[in-house]
Amino acid sequence: MTDRTAAGATAARADARALLDALPDTLPRDEILAINSSKSDIHTHRTYSYNGWTFELPPGVFKPGDTSRIIHDRLLDGTIPLKGRSYAAIGAGLGVEAVIAGVMGAREVYAADVHPDSVAAAAAHYERIVGDRPETVFRPLVSNLFEEFPSSARLDVITFNPPAVSTRTSDDPTVVRNVCVGIDIVTRFFDQITDRDLLAPDGEIHLIVSNTSELKNIVAYAIEAGFRPEITHRQTWEGDNCQAYLFKLRRDHTA
Repeated sequence: MTDRTAAGATAARADARALLDALPDTLPRDEILAINSSKSDIHTHRTYSYNGWTFELPPGVFKPGDTSRIIHDRLLDGTIPLKGRSYAAIGAGLGVEAVIAGVMGAREVYAADVHPDSVAAAAAHYERIVGDRPETVFRPLVSNLFEEFPSSARLDVITFNPPAVSTRTSDDPTVVRNVCVGIDIVTRFFDQITDRDLLAPDGEIHLIVSNTSELKNIVAYAIEAGFRPEITHRQTWEGDNCQAYLFKLRRDHTA
């Protein structure tokens, strides 16, 4: 008799190993520094436009870059489904993800960020663009990852574009918070999800990481934590060796 559970677990491990082996190594320090130039305007008032919406950025609030827009586009086009689901934008920043989730009819939207001014900006943009929608509960939350989430939270969708660059690119603590905290923030992200049982049974995490971070180690940690990764998008840019990967991760029920 064939043990299908064991066979499934073996196949899952083989798939995970193949995925890890296919990922690029972390870029050398000089290349990382060249790609992540200092955010010299982060302490100024700026604006950001997306999908016909204009967002005001107070000083200290991070302006989304190319990797953030990868997530935004997939939320907006329905590749990452939100309607009727409980959704958390971790590192919500100025609130683009939260606004999209409200427009797309999410049942519950957590806009969580460790930076109070970012949460305030996200809440203001949500109120102005989305407004009061009876079918959606909006929950702006100042929180270091999931620390301030209620114990009852069960999330169908989580997105995260972590500041996981492996090399310190600036001495400015605001830049560090937004760019180069390193792998620790991602390992804590997975630890909190598992320790607090935050992901709904059929829930999914959408995580974007590039080879300016410890890409292989991050994905390996997720696998060891009991998640099965799938690459849903790979992005490259002309002129450098950066590769960004959008992963969909679900609980590995064969583990």
